[in-house]
Amino acid sequence: QGQLVESGGGLVQAGGSLSLSCAVSGSIFSINRMGWYRQAPGKQRELVAAITPGGSTNYADSVNGRFTISRDNAKRTMYLQMNSLKVEDTAVYYCNTEPSRATYWGQGTQVTVSS
Repeated sequence: QGQLVESGGGLVQAGGSLSLSCAVSGSIFSINRMGWYRQAPGKQRELVAAITPGGSTNYADSVNGRFTISRDNAKRTMYLQMNSLKVEDTAVYYCNTEPSRATYWGQGTQVTVSS
């Protein structure tokens, strides 16, 4: 088992940047592909970026070139650097394994991008 805690969200103007962190307890971090997800109001939760234990990454088309996912295996922490933010990036952001597991969903962190 493990626990994931997201942090770093906030309010930013369009074009700005934010950095999110996901602290992971337990053994899941070192052996699992991990992902950042988001859920906007009235929409389904979607995967925006994923990273393997070895550091290979992939991104949703909507964030490719603007977001960067990374991980520090020693610190059991995953990061999401978000640049050139758009209003449509407004959502609650979550971290989880990829594919996700219900038991690992946390509170998420709110990202609000104003125009």
